[in-house]
Amino acid sequence: MGTIIWLVGTVLAIMAVLDVFKKNISTGWKIIWSLLLLVTGWIGLAVYYFFAKNKIEDWSK
Repeated sequence: MGTIIWLVGTVLAIMAVLDVFKKNISTGWKIIWSLLLLVTGWIGLAVYYFFAKNKIEDWSK
């Protein structure tokens, strides 16, 4: 069961990082956001998908 949860988290993290790299922001901000997503795990993914996904371009100006 733990392996399934880990696998789902890994897939969601990869999808979130790919989504960040599609945004119209500078490369530095893309790296910062990607590292935050990968380091914070499930909490970072939840914050990204529920709050930051549509606002990341405004916040990274």
